[in-house]
Amino acid sequence: MQEFVIQIMEQWGYLGVALLIAIENIFPPIPSEVILAFGGFMTTKTTLNAIGVIIAATIGSTVGAIALYYIGKIFNKERLERIISGKIGKVLRLKASDIEKADKWFDTKGQKTVFICRFIPIVRSLISIPAGMSEMKFLKFLLYTVLGSTIWNTVLVLLGKQLGDSWERVVEVFSNFSHIILVVLIVLFILGVYWFYRNKIKKKKKESN
Repeated sequence: MQEFVIQIMEQWGYLGVALLIAIENIFPPIPSEVILAFGGFMTTKTTLNAIGVIIAATIGSTVGAIALYYIGKIFNKERLERIISGKIGKVLRLKASDIEKADKWFDTKGQKTVFICRFIPIVRSLISIPAGMSEMKFLKFLLYTVLGSTIWNTVLVLLGKQLGDSWERVVEVFSNFSHIILVVLIVLFILGVYWFYRNKIKKKKKESN
């Protein structure tokens, strides 16, 4: 995968950077660390410059995020509520009201996470989907996405440029960081599921009493 990414960037320059980052946003397994760090390194060996690479990467990030945002809009709250009202909801022990609560939480507290999550591997791409599902205002989504992506892209491109031939050290560090984040997310997911169902059981007991 890494060799493929490098080959595309060497052949297509800024366009390759934008294209790969857009794909990376939609398919997170493609490592943005490789694209951005190598892009920074390329500024020391080719006619590419850091500002151009950052702009290209930010355009790619924004295009990918917008695509996921509209995927989220397709699977909107109403559609999810209809799905949960059927057999799937019974299996998962979920109700349409649970979707309503989650949507309200995102409206009041979750929108800032669109900006914050741009700095977290894996989640940085996927956060666009719930933003679309909750029908977050597009201009606000766009603002948070561009700001967060610009900062993330700038840091990695400049690190790659600074390290030069040792740019792969950036990939190693962020790869380890991604693994830690993945473990943390799994643990948080398990705890979240436990907390959710425990509260539902307590609520049922109170209602039966």
